[in-house]
Amino acid sequence: EVQLQASGGGLVQAGGSLRLSCAASGLTFANYAIGWFRQVPGKERERVSCISVSDGSTDYADSVKGRFTISSDNAKNTMYLQMNSLKPEDTAVYYCAADYFYRGLGYCPSNLPKYWGQGTLVTVSS
Repeated sequence: EVQLQASGGGLVQAGGSLRLSCAASGLTFANYAIGWFRQVPGKERERVSCISVSDGSTDYADSVKGRFTISSDNAKNTMYLQMNSLKPEDTAVYYCAADYFYRGLGYCPSNLPKYWGQGTLVTVSS
């Protein structure tokens, strides 16, 4: 059984930092396109970031570039999202995801990944 366990969310003041973790079991991140998404109720889900486990390439949504850093630890089969300089508009439920590799998407998951974590709530107060 595949499980993606996300953790690390919480309440933080604007300008603060949080580090999200996503531990995988039942699959090996190196064999999948992995990344983080977020969703605010009533809005479309947004892909925040993705990472190539093989070469460390990363991609970020424009809204988080320069503030968020994605990383992975192959030995622990875990992915991280370091979030700095948080803004109230970063408030959302954050999900980690793993997907098959699709032509045209490179190392990033599609908008309908095969596997989702349970989500972790990040609330940024002003």
